Amino acid sequence: MSGDVRERDLLEREPDDRVRVLDPDGTVVDSELEPDLAAETLRSMYRDMRFSRRFDERMISLQRQGRLGTYASLAGQEGSQIGSTYALADDDMLSFQYREHGAIAARGMPWEYLLYWMGHEDGNAALAEIDVFPLNISIGGHLPHAVGWAWAAKLNGDQRASVVHFGDGATSEGDFHEAMNFAGVFDAPTIFFCNNNQWAISVPRERQTASATIAEKARAYGFEGVQVDGMDPLATYVVTRAAREKALEGDGDRLRPTLIEAIQYRYGAHTTADDPSVYRDDAEVERWRERDPIDRFEAYLRTDGVLDDDRIDAIETEIEDTVATLVERAEAVEGDPTDIFEYTYAEPTPRLEEQREDLENLRDAHGDSELLEDE
Repeated sequence: MSGDVRERDLLEREPDDRVRVLDPDGTVVDSELEPDLAAETLRSMYRDMRFSRRFDERMISLQRQGRLGTYASLAGQEGSQIGSTYALADDDMLSFQYREHGAIAARGMPWEYLLYWMGHEDGNAALAEIDVFPLNISIGGHLPHAVGWAWAAKLNGDQRASVVHFGDGATSEGDFHEAMNFAGVFDAPTIFFCNNNQWAISVPRERQTASATIAEKARAYGFEGVQVDGMDPLATYVVTRAAREKALEGDGDRLRPTLIEAIQYRYGAHTTADDPSVYRDDAEVERWRERDPIDRFEAYLRTDGVLDDDRIDAIETEIEDTVATLVERAEAVEGDPTDIFEYTYAEPTPRLEEQREDLENLRDAHGDSELLEDE
């Protein structure tokens, strides 16, 4: 960061004073907040944003072909996911809802990640290798766990922060308030990252809460909340880095959590099982597309000479090859029907063992192919 502005000062802004580094056209609007990042790092951020968008398109296509289960699209939210994750240390614990595929990409997405979306629970297990908690489907249910991990890290003297992603809809859940209260009371080094994409399925932001902002909710729990342009990767980077510093170095003699509200928009449906045309119009989507995080970042990098056509072509080629390899490896895995019994309980119950035995007897008598034909 250039100038005399300290990153920590960002967290002392009023919650409705939105942090922004880049205009929608890629022009720097606050040079004092512009982070001093190496060209290689900037290109890597751009690559991960482009990869996330292409990955998203491919996953939706696979779902439409019946080769993937229900999928939650991230398009439009690449700036917040990539920018915030690049501000972390590799061993900071990341906990996400279900839409933050970009955060996983920034951690070096393992090919097994696709297995989860194809129905294999092993895909969740692979995330542990990159310090990511398993994907969470219940809305907000992962927030108390993320805070608990942060508190444990603090008690152990670890210099690691816990970053938990969730949507604006999760702020209406009791788990959100319980987690915030616990983090504030016990000074847990937690960064609450709210991806406010304007819609919780079909419920608009204005019907989610009477608060002027989501960021201001932090005040009730004794710590700071800040609002940031979530479609600006540089803004989310500097805000998250400041929050991490405060979480680990503290405010006086206390470690302090932060609530970040990233203002952005999801271009597509809530999931592939949703039809957004029922509750919003195309004109609204197009207005938000004018702030596209990838176009904005690309314009900025081109101006600074970090990107040109040749580099972009090379990035696109690499991304296509990588996505194709991920899909090929994941689709080569053949599932075993008995795997459904492996992740139900830590120790199988007698009833579960009976069900497993019944399935095995059916397979012995009829074979898997015949059972599938009967279904």
